[in-house]
Amino acid sequence: MGSLFRSEEMTLCQLFLQSEAAYACVSELGELGLVQFRDLNPDVNAFQRKFVNEVRRCDEMERKLRYLEKEIRKDGIPMLEIPGECPEAPQPREMIDLEATFEKLENELREVNQNAEALKRNYLELTELKHILRKTQVFFDERLYCDADTGVYRSPLSFVAGVILRERIPAFERMLWRACRGNVFLRQAEIDTPLEDPSSSDQVYKSVFIIFFQGDQLKTRVKKICEGFRATLYPCPEAPADRREMAMGVMTRIEDLNTVLGQTQDHRHRVLVAAAKNIRNWFVKVRKIKAIYHTLNLFNLDVTQKCLIAECWVPALDMETIQLALRRGTERSGSSVPPILNRMETMEDPPTYNRNNKFTIAFQNLIYAYGVATYREVNPAPYTIITFPFLFAVMFGDLGHGALMAIFGFWMCYKEKPLQAKKIDSEIWNIFFGGRYIILLMGLFSMYTGLIYNDIFSKSLNIFGSSWRNNYNISTLETNKLLQLNPDSWDYLQAPYPFGIDPVWQLAEANKIIFMNAYKMKISIIIGVFHMLFGVCMSLWNHLYFKRRISIYVEFIPQIIFLTVLFFYMVLLMFMKWTFYGATIDNFGSKDPDIVKSSGFCAPSILITFINMMLFKTDENPRTQCDPTMYPGQIGLQKFFVLVALVCVPVMLFGKPYFIMQERKKRALQGQQPLAENAENGTAGGAPVPTSHHQEEEISEVFIHQAIHTIEYVLGSISHTASYLRLWALSLAHAQLAEVAWNMLLRKGLKSAGYEGGVFLYVVFAGWAAISVSILVLMEGLSAFLHTLRLHWVEFQSKFYAGEGYLFQPFSFEVILDSAGQAEE
Repeated sequence: MGSLFRSEEMTLCQLFLQSEAAYACVSELGELGLVQFRDLNPDVNAFQRKFVNEVRRCDEMERKLRYLEKEIRKDGIPMLEIPGECPEAPQPREMIDLEATFEKLENELREVNQNAEALKRNYLELTELKHILRKTQVFFDERLYCDADTGVYRSPLSFVAGVILRERIPAFERMLWRACRGNVFLRQAEIDTPLEDPSSSDQVYKSVFIIFFQGDQLKTRVKKICEGFRATLYPCPEAPADRREMAMGVMTRIEDLNTVLGQTQDHRHRVLVAAAKNIRNWFVKVRKIKAIYHTLNLFNLDVTQKCLIAECWVPALDMETIQLALRRGTERSGSSVPPILNRMETMEDPPTYNRNNKFTIAFQNLIYAYGVATYREVNPAPYTIITFPFLFAVMFGDLGHGALMAIFGFWMCYKEKPLQAKKIDSEIWNIFFGGRYIILLMGLFSMYTGLIYNDIFSKSLNIFGSSWRNNYNISTLETNKLLQLNPDSWDYLQAPYPFGIDPVWQLAEANKIIFMNAYKMKISIIIGVFHMLFGVCMSLWNHLYFKRRISIYVEFIPQIIFLTVLFFYMVLLMFMKWTFYGATIDNFGSKDPDIVKSSGFCAPSILITFINMMLFKTDENPRTQCDPTMYPGQIGLQKFFVLVALVCVPVMLFGKPYFIMQERKKRALQGQQPLAENAENGTAGGAPVPTSHHQEEEISEVFIHQAIHTIEYVLGSISHTASYLRLWALSLAHAQLAEVAWNMLLRKGLKSAGYEGGVFLYVVFAGWAAISVSILVLMEGLSAFLHTLRLHWVEFQSKFYAGEGYLFQPFSFEVILDSAGQAEE
């Protein structure tokens, strides 16, 4: 769990591998997935690297496998998934066997396909000829006369017969009429059953036609037109006896072709079924081989051409595991020379690596969407696991809607493995499924805040009994359409509801929103100030780890003081107001000054008090019997707090530049070079850490840099505190939308009576449910999610998180195969 709070300690290593053992060692490291190799040949063209031929061979094998896969999918044959673990990367000598296998399968399949296509084309021609012989009998009967000498029926016109696509008939007929000036006679009849195109295997509809004309000139013109429209012409005897004889021969040949086609298809199917059993394993093996040779192309050869040299980033904690993997690879290759893995000294910033599981990875991705953490800086992800769903729930607080979200999240978590196996190709679904644990927690937290707000589908639950006297019966509600609750009255028992908000406030149409606004607004400010204070405290953890002593004095301490004396003090005033003032019996005529001063009648406004504090202004309470302050010495203490906050600003602005100037003068007097600032930089646990470049910058640039950060923090403290009011605003909007949906739809349906009322309620409930899910859960949930994301990225993480690192991307077969699988889909 250590790397969850701060990224793993990384080290740069140099790896020496014997050429014979390099393939097996890289294969073991790919299975491990803990090594990120650097390209030692950045200026070498990809086609000039040592193992480019092996990569090309792998590309060719992949092409053949994709061809096999396409044919398998075309026949609808299921491809077996890999049982158990994925196969290991085969040895280099096995590439020859794989290539021979794929070559044999491809050639056999192509030959079978060519034969099948030729047979299908022959079958199509015979089928079309069969339809011509059948359909043209009627056409000949209309155009024949009997020869008196021979007794044979002959036509006075020449003719051609053929088949054409049905949709081309109108254009074909117009072209014949125009080109031949109306001197041809066209008859056509549709073929009822579709015919299979041998090239594309599509089902097409065609028509038989016969064209009568006279003269060789028209014959040439007609044939050219037929050729242009891709019509197929067939010989058709003029005599009925010849046509019958030809038809019998055609039927015999069609039956023979059916038999041969069936045998060809059976053979093709057997070849594809055999290939389908192993194609997944073949893909894995080829991709692993290709990945290994791609990685080997990043290495350098030594002068003896017998050793490969690599540089790689590795987690320091996994050095022993990597050494064991290298030994296994050496043993597999049969090499007697052990690999050498040496640590290297470097000032380069290492990559950021956080170990995650299926639960934490979703929250880590939220952080990475803002920016990858700078090496070894505090990781906000573990704290986001709690704060993110909680802040979301403050805006989405509804027990019913939260339950719907939690059920959906729980279903995705419970059906995790079956849903992953389906590999659904939908970007929206993949986003939901990837954040299933976030959705589950957001739903559970929303159920909790819904109980606090006592809000379930805009209604309340009276679990513990109201703290107001039971005089709000039906007649009272009917006569008081705008009921107003007054805590400073006999109706209130002066005892709060045990958990959450009293359900009777649901009836107070006149002042319910005023009460909820005041409550949620103050809660939002309190949560926001504590959230920002926590973020500033996280910066202290960074300063201590990186040994930035000056930053603690001139950044963290002024920042925490500034935020505390102004905004945390405002939060304390809220708690003091809740503690010191309350509803009393003042309305019943009490004259005791102590009771009057502690009543809600004299409670000062926190907003006005804070504004007066910043303006060094004192407003007298218009009520003469009331004290404008909450405690003795409040005015003087508030002025002192403002002065302290003002003093913090120049400390943040000039503190670091001043210390840097003093450090440079000290080094100049000692005759030393202005190296990296010792007080600002260092090493943590022996690992390199990000270095500050203030010593290398001009002092004017340091001033500008510090001025930007100071102005950003001071103004940001004000704007960020106000930004947390979105917690109140969205919570109010969600509650009001839910109430509108209830009053406009479901409430009217529940009031309906009789048989018609039941039907009306059924329809209304469907509409209310659809609106609740689509608008109140999906759209409002997305809105609250985006606002929560902003509060974490801007208001919280800006206090301590730089996010200027780059991600650790190790050589991993698992990642490569997953990426290839997603690309295929």
